[in-house]
Amino acid sequence: MKQIGLFGGTFDPLHVGHMVVAECVREAEELDEIWFVPSHIPPHKENASVSSEDRYEMVKEAIATNDRFKVTDIELKRQGKSYTLKTVQELKENHPDCLFSFIVGGDMVDTLGKWYRIEELMDEISFIGVRRPGTTFETSYPLSTVESPLLAISSSEVRERLDNGKTVRYMVPEPVYSYIQRKGLYGC
Repeated sequence: MKQIGLFGGTFDPLHVGHMVVAECVREAEELDEIWFVPSHIPPHKENASVSSEDRYEMVKEAIATNDRFKVTDIELKRQGKSYTLKTVQELKENHPDCLFSFIVGGDMVDTLGKWYRIEELMDEISFIGVRRPGTTFETSYPLSTVESPLLAISSSEVRERLDNGKTVRYMVPEPVYSYIQRKGLYGC
């Protein structure tokens, strides 16, 4: 059975910290692949700054050279709020040959109790928590833990820098940087 780590997020935009986390989790948990799952409408945040299609394309371009990274548009096709439970149930139904785990950063670990139908979700999938700066990483929910190099880069910082006319080169993968420039996203 193929071992897949699901890495959900807004990815607004995807940055190098996301890439490092994905690779560290894949290696530490001995996963066959990491599937990036860009949200359509994140239930825990305000709307994203750019369209879900642009965020999906940025991820797709960024991971193109890593054959162990994939991206799925499952949440974009479903429309509406992107609840993890619905995504996991649909993926399990469509890929019965795969065993899925869900990757969450420390900021999300701290809020698991607020997730949509969390008890049911815990019955559907195991969680892998990744430590992030400034989070307590305390939860009563079962999860495995992966240590990753702490890169203090956030998508909100990337957006703020772009909004202020500053460069984000090397903060985001080169294909993401090129896509942002090419499409004039985030005020560029």
